[in-house]
Amino acid sequence: MASKTIDAKMCAQMFLAGAKNLESKKEWINELNVFPVPDGDTGTNMTLTIMSAAKEVAGLLDTGALDMPSLCKAISSGSLRGARGNSGVILSQLFRGFTKSVKNCQEITIPVLADAFDKAVETAYKAVMKPKEGTILTVARGGAEKARELADAGMEDIADFLEQVIRHADEVLSRTPELLPVLKQAGVVDSGGQGLMQVLKGAYDAYLGKEIDLTITVDQHAAAPKVSGSLEAQANAEIKFGYCTEFIIMLSRTFNIKMEMDFKEYLESIGDSIVVVADDDVVKVHVHTNDPGLAIQKALKYGALSNLKIDNMRLEHQEKLFKMSRGQEMPEQAVEPVENAPRKDVGFIVVSVGDGINEILKALGVDYIIEGGQTMNPSTEDMLNAIEKVNADNIFILPNNKNIILAANQAKTLVEDKNIVVIPTKTVPQGITAVINYVPDLSIEENTETMTEEIKNVHTGQVTYAVRDTTIDDKEIKQGDFMGIGDKGILSVGNEMQDVTLHMIDEMMSDEMELISIYYGSDISEEDAEALKCEVEKKYEGCDIELQYGGQPIYYYTVSVE
Repeated sequence: MASKTIDAKMCAQMFLAGAKNLESKKEWINELNVFPVPDGDTGTNMTLTIMSAAKEVAGLLDTGALDMPSLCKAISSGSLRGARGNSGVILSQLFRGFTKSVKNCQEITIPVLADAFDKAVETAYKAVMKPKEGTILTVARGGAEKARELADAGMEDIADFLEQVIRHADEVLSRTPELLPVLKQAGVVDSGGQGLMQVLKGAYDAYLGKEIDLTITVDQHAAAPKVSGSLEAQANAEIKFGYCTEFIIMLSRTFNIKMEMDFKEYLESIGDSIVVVADDDVVKVHVHTNDPGLAIQKALKYGALSNLKIDNMRLEHQEKLFKMSRGQEMPEQAVEPVENAPRKDVGFIVVSVGDGINEILKALGVDYIIEGGQTMNPSTEDMLNAIEKVNADNIFILPNNKNIILAANQAKTLVEDKNIVVIPTKTVPQGITAVINYVPDLSIEENTETMTEEIKNVHTGQVTYAVRDTTIDDKEIKQGDFMGIGDKGILSVGNEMQDVTLHMIDEMMSDEMELISIYYGSDISEEDAEALKCEVEKKYEGCDIELQYGGQPIYYYTVSVE
């Protein structure tokens, strides 16, 4: 017999099944990232967002204290505070709109579902200042339009209704490359839209009664960036895999794509934080694991090993805590307001990564650093925790990444006792420029205007490596190539890092540029950085060239010109 309603218990099970399905597909969704960078994170951001809510929903199911209002509150509040990245924030807004529409219903019918889908899309579009078609928003709207069409036609069977809505939304997803040329050139559909589809498909499976493990576990090691510098937080940090293992395989046999995928899958079965980069006759490997020997034995099947390095991260962590307890060393996060400090007028919260860059920001007077960025986008909850720590009437937040701005703005809407101003910095150099241009004698409004204008003069480029073959911005990119990525796309590609960096700077420069700032990352030696600086000085004699140790991971160089 066809079912016509969904009660609170079934709705909760559908939500948890959607969350679990998304979690299982997160790495696949990460790989749909247009840019072939090693820190594509749409799947991770969406998973951490929905899991923040799933944990609360699972708790309600366990206690039996479940009705539609409490369920909707858990979904909305949990996803809102746990939202990370643009895709995560949009997903949380879709849930917010949906739950607002159904929270007073004892049972959900098809007309109620259609209204809820409409409200979800309306809420999500409003949350984005400049909505872009060909994204998760387009897929959500396509599903909502189909839901409205079916409801208006009088459909009553929910299983048929959901099947047709999902099929249509999948068709809309397949057309996203036609709406966004960058997707078509890269040969992928929108990753956020694909993430949404996995949530819907998981929920549908639960409704059909398929056997699904609804147990919710949150990987705390991966779920939160470093935020506070407290000794207690450091002491409670859990290290799931204790040995940071790195080596290079000198290949003695062909290492094809299937071998590479098999090797990665094996490493994923014994650890995390995996990087495998194949380049001609060598393969660079990085993995966190509890048994380095297993990784080494597997690698030896492909060739001899060199540059072997194994660090006991648990031991290093304990030594750090020992030094911290005796005041010998500050934690890496290292900047947190003094407890019980007197209330002040203005405070600064900055998102940053890299011990060198953090030191620069501390020297400029930043009150609180949330360690994160492209590699790990802080959540709305992380922002709220930082805001609570800073004892100031007015707080400037510098997200320093375009994928964190929405989370910062979402946190702003949840704060009532402080004036929060989000300066839309998209890179760390823009954040540094914003802080430098703050003038204590000016009003909050005047400083906001000044900082917002000044960051427009800062152009940023970053050098990293490609994790897959692709074509983007009319450039053929091979796995393992170095890439120089500018504010609006890829500026240079090649197999020599210094050449790629110099070419990237050339593309960023114009006649009015006077200052070039180079921040070198944790994988670059001071000697190599100085050599790059010398080449830049030769080419741009009329510019001031500044070289700073940034210590940022993954990005070998971050360069700003202004």
